[in-house]
Amino acid sequence: MTARPQVLADVYGKRLAELAAEDPRIVAIDADVSRRMGTYGGIGAAFPDRHINVGIAEQNMIGVAAGLATVGKIPFAGTYAVFLTGRAWDQVRQALSYPKLSVKLVGLHSGISVGEDGATHQATEDIALMRALPGVTVLSPCDALETAQAVDLARDIQGPVYIRLFRPPAPPLMPDGYRLELGKAPLMREGSDVTIAACGRMVALALAAAASLAQEGVSARVLNMVSIKPIDRDAIIAAARETGGLVSVEDHTVIGGLGSAVAEVLAEAGVGKLRRLGVQDCFAESGDCESLYEMYGLSTAHIVAAARELAGRGR
Repeated sequence: MTARPQVLADVYGKRLAELAAEDPRIVAIDADVSRRMGTYGGIGAAFPDRHINVGIAEQNMIGVAAGLATVGKIPFAGTYAVFLTGRAWDQVRQALSYPKLSVKLVGLHSGISVGEDGATHQATEDIALMRALPGVTVLSPCDALETAQAVDLARDIQGPVYIRLFRPPAPPLMPDGYRLELGKAPLMREGSDVTIAACGRMVALALAAAASLAQEGVSARVLNMVSIKPIDRDAIIAAARETGGLVSVEDHTVIGGLGSAVAEVLAEAGVGKLRRLGVQDCFAESGDCESLYEMYGLSTAHIVAAARELAGRGR
């Protein structure tokens, strides 16, 4: 496992090119962001006949991907998450979800971690939009290893898949030998007083929060909710019963995202308590990532405070 943080778009582009060398069915489609997606110098250079740049036409991109899927290709369609899941949502619903086509969607620059690009480019509703669609798998990897494996897994899943990637470089978190499993939440840290359930970039902050809580005598379990749909019901219910409650943490609105998915599991099982950390029913401002996390309650300190309160160790 490499020790340096990596840009997940670069990881995606590299792994897709490697898979394309093995599987002639794979095609990459971009909406004018090939360099950002890592596909320009990857599959685009190695297999130019299997790399399509449709320009700033996200809705058309989904239609092209759907057409390719109907003739046996495995299209990976990627652009900024806010446009992929927002502007093209109707096409994803009608052309992919409804006919159950095996198109793989890759949303880059998710959440408020995009920072200075501002609310128009900060995808804070994409998990909610994609998990609401029947048959769509939703994955939110936390580091380079998990991203590469999400690409592998997506290729083999029958039906649409949405992979959510974030912009800042990701530190390595998953151990060598790790294998991503659909519907499973990897246990990142044992704990008995409270559980922190996080996805994507927030997994690193959840681990930092758990380490800080340990210094206060609070034992925090950390779950990596990489598989948002399907979600790991067993891990959530076990955490509620064994640790008393969960704090969900997501770089996304608290409406319809990871926190809502966890709440649904807990409500149906009739167990546990929950605190949801995320963007609170608003658009975020423009600013650097860490300042925005502090402003909107997503910093390590906010996670520590919520977990401490839930564990009954309030100051």
